[in-house]
Amino acid sequence: MALAELDCTLQLVVTPGRNIPVSARFSYRSWDPYGVHITFTLEGHAPVSWVFARNLLAEGLVRPSGLGDVRIWPASAERPGSLCLALSSPDGQALFTVPVDVVAPWLGRTYHMVPAGFERASLDLDSELSQLLGEAA
Repeated sequence: MALAELDCTLQLVVTPGRNIPVSARFSYRSWDPYGVHITFTLEGHAPVSWVFARNLLAEGLVRPSGLGDVRIWPASAERPGSLCLALSSPDGQALFTVPVDVVAPWLGRTYHMVPAGFERASLDLDSELSQLLGEAA
């Protein structure tokens, strides 16, 4: 089992030209090979975690991806070299930016851990099912 983490600062876009830095941790777990976990930490607030598909992040590096709660796309000419991450929930919406050169190398490491197309082989479905049913693995 392997884990890849990336601690970085994203910019929460409040208004055009006004951003608030937000600490975040990207996590990838070989035992959860399809998902990317991101936890946001803002001083004075409880951490907020999101999970979305790793391939959504990979696609978002090169073209707009995602429908609904999580959307990712390369930034426009105003923010070259940045990645936009839009999150939406019943509690509100947030738009973040992060430099591509921060996220892309980390994402590459996740594909070294579990190559694209081999995610299913990393799953231990028997063990997961046993845990769900309360049995000893």
